[in-house]
Amino acid sequence: MKRYGHGLVVGGFSPPHAGHHHLVRTARERCERLTVLVRGSSDEGPPLADRVAWMREIHPDALVVPAADDSPAGLRAAVPEPVDAVFTAEPYVDSYGESSAESYGESYGVELGRRFGAETVRVDPDPTRFPVSDAAVRADLAGCWDFLEPPVRSALTRRVVVLGAESSGTTTMALALADHYRRRGGVWARTRCVPAYEREFGALKLAELRAERPGATRSDVTLRSSDFPVIAQRQAEREEEAARDGSPVLFCDTDAFATAIRHERYLGTVSPETGEIAAHGRQHLWLLTDHRGVACENAEGDGELLRPWMTARLLTQLAHSGRRTAVLSGPHEERLAAAVAAVDALLAEGPRFAGARPERR
Repeated sequence: MKRYGHGLVVGGFSPPHAGHHHLVRTARERCERLTVLVRGSSDEGPPLADRVAWMREIHPDALVVPAADDSPAGLRAAVPEPVDAVFTAEPYVDSYGESSAESYGESYGVELGRRFGAETVRVDPDPTRFPVSDAAVRADLAGCWDFLEPPVRSALTRRVVVLGAESSGTTTMALALADHYRRRGGVWARTRCVPAYEREFGALKLAELRAERPGATRSDVTLRSSDFPVIAQRQAEREEEAARDGSPVLFCDTDAFATAIRHERYLGTVSPETGEIAAHGRQHLWLLTDHRGVACENAEGDGELLRPWMTARLLTQLAHSGRRTAVLSGPHEERLAAAVAAVDALLAEGPRFAGARPERR
């Protein structure tokens, strides 16, 4: 039999890490039901809605609720039903000088218990198993990467797209970048590269065509307008899967934005549905490979004629949409060096987190 009926855990979870999950899981084991209250307004990074979604996915057996007004009265209003126990972590000071008790001080859990008319239950955070805190994650995301769950890693991964005209070296560059960061070792060894799904889709279309016409070649494959949203959506899904399982940086050989431009290139019109998928992308940096100086594999077709248009169109639309862009030109070694410099600058900025919070009474 559980010791408590209704338990409560309150936290900012900015972002949630292994120490938080230990607290929540310990509380859940001791209660018939558990409410996890995520406090903080939406203008504090990561957004409140994201933190709530992460905690709901990670702890499906708990009721996770937000509290945009994180004053004591606001927290109490978010959980109006009676609470038997408020669970809080025993504070310890980590190497970054932050207490495990969410920077509120040891009395915060006691105060919460008093306001909820509940017993305060302290849980040993076991710093030998969970040597992590909010401040540690903010200061060293890569060093704390393994203390984050897949949905959090996905949201904090810096996503880099390599895109360009036909035969401009996008795949070569995306693979080279992934290899470069894997060589850094440690958590970076898990750096992933998401291939262009359009190639796989084209191979499937070719197989279907050859079932009817055994002699068909890839040049016989025709993409319809309705194919492009399918390609864009599957590309986005594979990107999401890779971001959950990789390192703090992810390289993508094209994305939904580039797929929308390819719709224009092949069909001469825009695809609103593909554009909508691109608008919900979570990428951070676009590396545009210049077609100049790279031989066109489709020199006998229209590839050579359309490459300048494609490069110009991509650059125009990247600028128009405000996407962070670096253009890669020159020999491969120069392109790779420029790409690494742009990616390192992005990684140095890191994701935006809420700062340490003052103690409240």
